[in-house]
Amino acid sequence: MSDEFKTGTAVKVKTGITAPDLPEFSIEGWTGQIVQVGGKKAARKYFIEWDADTLKNMPEAYATACEEKQLYHLMTCLTTDQIELS
Repeated sequence: MSDEFKTGTAVKVKTGITAPDLPEFSIEGWTGQIVQVGGKKAARKYFIEWDADTLKNMPEAYATACEEKQLYHLMTCLTTDQIELS
């Protein structure tokens, strides 16, 4: 399954997934595009840049919490089992 996720692939976050560094925030259903793939095949990580719809609907509290923790709210890093094709 991970072979279908490449740079440029549009993806959606699966049901039940929370933000990696801010688990109090659900990110299920958020959509974006893979901008970088890292890690070994067994532990692949995908750097996802959120799309315009996700950014428009993103809770202000999420952006604020990211800023407070010095995290970049415009993207995230997820694993193969957390995403699906959009």
